[in-house]
Amino acid sequence: MSLAHQSVTALRGLLVKGEIKPSEILDDLFVEISARESEIGAFLSLDRDAIRQAADAADLSLPLGGVPIAMKDNINVKGAPCTCGSRFLAENYRSPYDAGVTRRMREAGVVFFGRTNMDEFAMGSATENSALQKTQNPAAPGHIPGGSSGGSAAAVAANFAPAALGSDTGGSIRQPASHCGIVGMKPSYGRVSRYGLVAFASSLDQIGPMTRSVEDAALLLQHIAGHDTLDSTSLPVAVDDYLSGLKQGVKGLRIGMPKEYFAEGLDPAVRAATEAAIRQLEAQGATVHEISLPHTEYAVATYYIVAPAEASSNLSRFDGVRYGHRSSSATDVLSLYQKSREEGFGPEVKRRIILGTYVLSSGYYDAYYNKAQKVRTLIRRDFEQAFAQVDAIVSPVAPTPARKIGECTNLLGDYLADVCTIPANLAGLPAISVPLASAGLPIGLQIITPHLKEALMLRIAHAVEIGA
Repeated sequence: MSLAHQSVTALRGLLVKGEIKPSEILDDLFVEISARESEIGAFLSLDRDAIRQAADAADLSLPLGGVPIAMKDNINVKGAPCTCGSRFLAENYRSPYDAGVTRRMREAGVVFFGRTNMDEFAMGSATENSALQKTQNPAAPGHIPGGSSGGSAAAVAANFAPAALGSDTGGSIRQPASHCGIVGMKPSYGRVSRYGLVAFASSLDQIGPMTRSVEDAALLLQHIAGHDTLDSTSLPVAVDDYLSGLKQGVKGLRIGMPKEYFAEGLDPAVRAATEAAIRQLEAQGATVHEISLPHTEYAVATYYIVAPAEASSNLSRFDGVRYGHRSSSATDVLSLYQKSREEGFGPEVKRRIILGTYVLSSGYYDAYYNKAQKVRTLIRRDFEQAFAQVDAIVSPVAPTPARKIGECTNLLGDYLADVCTIPANLAGLPAISVPLASAGLPIGLQIITPHLKEALMLRIAHAVEIGA
């Protein structure tokens, strides 16, 4: 079998035994990329010479030594491009420093393997909002890979990289993982450093692994989790052993099915695959209970107040003065700001900046932003009450499989597609997408556990994986 099809765990085993060299992994990956990348469009940049040099210098004694990992193009890697899928940073910007996760992965011996496509500044659910290129779903050409981490999902699903990192603000790891048939995990808020992640919505963003197996997701989380003094939201708590309990099974666990996530409008294939997975968990000894998360209906509206408000503040730094695109037609300071932002930002980014600025403006703050934060608290309390009854919550990741590229002309429809994933971000909870058996397009099962209970979540995810 081609090394491009192997898991991170398998590759590490072969490297440690001396049966392969990092350069051989690259050879097989580049064969796959040469065959399909022009069709898929997963990468925004891929410096083969630099990658080979890094692989040749890899320290194989390190935990992830010699393993190539792709990076979403909003995570800073020193000396590499970091375009965020935007024209604003596409011209000549290169990262002057490593993100917190980059530093941890570098210390573990990872070979950084290209920069993956994404919706501009992570704003989107299809990777159609990238200003630089479109990405196809490798599992279903002609369909979206999901977003905003669509390039990372496509790279892993197409065997272009054994794993990748993505970022998740409202489902941007889990939804593309579901659409492409891979594993995608959002850790608890504060579990993984956000330092060096180009901020979209700072109270929601989290970096997480996108892999071909639950074991690989646990392995990568083991190396990127932990306190970072450079991130004020990073939690100073011990990191669990995510690998040791993977195979403990689910016997005796209480699994919750929120009725709000199985409401009218759920695609029949998604419902069937999800319910089949739940029956598998029952067969393995778990008990299933219907629960309610009553404020779910307000989650999308709450998200599209909180996230754009934070985006409008975070993106104010892109002004054409310090870095990134600078308009050549500006005649004074004011026109420099206006023209640089007009030329550099795409339509979805502009929409969210305008919306965020509006909800934060004088006279509207209490009516929108303040009220949204109160509803966010109610959503978090829903989960707290649910976890008093059950150990974990399972649901679909998305209400439908991947739609066709260009099929959606209704922005609200795209926003509503994140209805199952947004609540976990608002509540700061860990959540994962695990591929399910499906006769058609890929479908993922979402598992949500209490804050910092990633080990439990991964254990359940592994049970789903072996039962699929």
